[in-house]
Amino acid sequence: MKLKVAIACDHGGVALKNYIKDSFKVKWIDLGTDNAKKSVDYPDYGHALAEAVAEGEADFGIAICGTGIGISMACNRHSQIRAALCTNTTMAKLTREHNDANVLCLGARITGDVLAAEIVQEFLETDFEGGRHAPRVEKLNNPN
Repeated sequence: MKLKVAIACDHGGVALKNYIKDSFKVKWIDLGTDNAKKSVDYPDYGHALAEAVAEGEADFGIAICGTGIGISMACNRHSQIRAALCTNTTMAKLTREHNDANVLCLGARITGDVLAAEIVQEFLETDFEGGRHAPRVEKLNNPN
């Protein structure tokens, strides 16, 4: 089965988004933006991506803004989203294994193209371990 991955970015992430899409053979659900010259609001794209993942339209999401911080905050406002800002492959591996992250956030001004692609690969190829981590993830989903 081919993975379905939603991807979205603000104007600062267009080039990295396109690089990632060209680097992986998955079914992409591109939620924009496609214009690097026109300033847009990262929360709009983060919310759209989070909704697509939460509603099961995509297996995972990749959200990109200049630093990755703002769009990760927007994604994490959604109760079934576990968005992780990763700057290296170890973070990507561990957030999948331990936190069952379903959205990877990247900073286009922070992480270069080649490293970002390595982070995406690690994120998409790593499974959640479950076990002792499952109750913790459940607390993320249902904090009360």
